[in-house]
Amino acid sequence: MTFDGFPEAALDFYDDLEGDNTKTFWTENKHRYDEHVAAPAKAFIAAIGDEFGQAKAFRPYRDVRFSKDKTPYKTHQGIFTAIGPALGYYLQVGAPGIVTGAGFYDASPARVASLRDAIVHDTFGAELERIVESLESAGWERGGQRLKTSPRGYDADHPRIDLLRHKTLTVRRERGFGPDVVGTPDLLDVVRADWRETQPLLDWVALHVRG
Repeated sequence: MTFDGFPEAALDFYDDLEGDNTKTFWTENKHRYDEHVAAPAKAFIAAIGDEFGQAKAFRPYRDVRFSKDKTPYKTHQGIFTAIGPALGYYLQVGAPGIVTGAGFYDASPARVASLRDAIVHDTFGAELERIVESLESAGWERGGQRLKTSPRGYDADHPRIDLLRHKTLTVRRERGFGPDVVGTPDLLDVVRADWRETQPLLDWVALHVRG
C-alpha cells in the first residue's frame, strides 16, 4: 500500500458534504468517501507508523446526542496518533485542505491542576513558554480550551497568566489545498516535518501533565 496524497476529489467530496449533510447524500456518495478519503487515510496511517506509531482514523459519523447541530456526518477526516493519554499528533483533511496539529485535549480536573502546577514552576513554566513562543514564531496557531478570565487562585498579574488560562493546549498549522503537495506523496514528508516540529511540546506535556 503506497501513500500518494489525498486527491482533489477528497476535498471536493467534503465541499459537497458541507452543502448537503444528509443521509441521502451520504448513501449516494459513500463510494467517493471510501475511494478518495478512507483509502488514502489508510495508506497514510501505514506509511507514518514507522516513525510515529499506530495512528487511527476517526469515524465519519458525528455524535449528535448532546448537540444542537444534528447534521449526521463530520465535514472532515481526522487522523490521530496517540503518544500518551489524550496526547499526540493530528492530521485533518477537509474542503479547506490539510491541517496538521499536535497537543493534548483532555480537560480533566487532575490534568488541569498538574498543568498549572508546572506552568507556575520557575523552570518548567519558562520552558513551556519558550516552546510555545518558538512554535508561534514558526507559524503555528495555539489553541485548546481556555478560560476567558484568570483561573481561581492565580494572580491575574502572573507573568504566564495567558498559559495558566489553558485547560488543554494544542497547536495547528493550516497547509491549505495546493495540489502540488496535498495530492502527492510529498505530503507525507510535510506532515512528518510538522509533527517533528511539535515534539518539544508533546515531550513537555508527557513529562509534566498527570492525572
